[in-house]
Amino acid sequence: MANGAVRRRWRGAAALIGSRRWAGAASNAGLAALFTAAIACQAAALADSWGIASWRLGGPAAVVVCALALLRRRGPASTAAGGLAVAAAATVAARAAGLPAEPGPAMVLGLTVLTGTAVRVLPAARAGAVAAAGLALAVVRLAADPPVSASGASSVAVLYAGAWLAAVSVGRWLRMLDGHASATAERVRREERLELARELHDIVAHHITGMVIQAQAAQIVARRDPANAAEPLAGIETAGTEALAAMRRVVGLLRDTADAAPASPGPERLDELVERFSAGGPRATLRSCGGAEWPPEVTSTVYRVVREALTNVRRHAPQAGSVAVTVAEEPEGVTVRVDDDAPPGPARPHHRAGYGLVGMRERVETLGGTLAAGPRPGGGWSVRAVLPLRESR
Repeated sequence: MANGAVRRRWRGAAALIGSRRWAGAASNAGLAALFTAAIACQAAALADSWGIASWRLGGPAAVVVCALALLRRRGPASTAAGGLAVAAAATVAARAAGLPAEPGPAMVLGLTVLTGTAVRVLPAARAGAVAAAGLALAVVRLAADPPVSASGASSVAVLYAGAWLAAVSVGRWLRMLDGHASATAERVRREERLELARELHDIVAHHITGMVIQAQAAQIVARRDPANAAEPLAGIETAGTEALAAMRRVVGLLRDTADAAPASPGPERLDELVERFSAGGPRATLRSCGGAEWPPEVTSTVYRVVREALTNVRRHAPQAGSVAVTVAEEPEGVTVRVDDDAPPGPARPHHRAGYGLVGMRERVETLGGTLAAGPRPGGGWSVRAVLPLRESR
């Protein structure tokens, strides 16, 4: 792949990783505050009943389990196993020493986070093992507690059993959502690759047809005027070079003829697309230059990006008053921008991230370009794609 495309992908991946790290740090900060409050509350409750010295074993164990919960992303399996092992050891030791039964509320909170994370992200066998170990610990906790009610179990034991059930249920639900999202994204990418492969087939067929015609012309010219036979041969060379360049830009894509459908002879004109959008939605304007000498795969991708961006405006920003579509040829390549002026809303960024842009990003990056989408300063949403017109060496 070209060095420029690699650098652009690296910068995009670094930005995505950075945003995820910020989100993870914020989540851990909230959990740390919750764990601290739970430990402090449990210490205060024990100080008023058993005395704070009674928590000399359970307190450090709770701190360790909660610390492992904060480190769960670094190793979901090892942190879950460590947390359960510490909780099991604390349960046995507290029982033998006549101390308050463990795990207590603070440790239960840490175990809940560890179990839910493990069930969500680990392979099925290891997730099941973690869930089974947590269930065994909950059963031991219920059996070990002295009866304090008609049900024969303490409120903390019941709390742990309920927390284990909630952790497994929520983890399983999130696991299903993650699997569905991954499957949907992969399906979108596959469909986009197949569509682009079909276009590649038509592009190469177009070039080869021209080469055949020019080869036939060259034969005629060679018989009549051998001195002028070089000109059609040069045309054949140019057509062959263009065909090879198109193939290199989408290398790795294989066309499945069983899935193939007749491709359209070409995308609609952008002005017709924008005019049709304006008739049923916000007022849209188009500023476009170039296009006559662009490779066919670039022209079709420009159209697809604009169409997807306008579709997103119609679906998710009906309150927008205007949309500006700009297509220009710049030194870095063909730049496509679609900006709307919808007022900002707290839920809008979440709903604007659809799977259509997943397919567009797959297509744009396959051609060595970049695509970015996000809110604009002061309100509105922007989609920007850059498509190189030639391969970087």
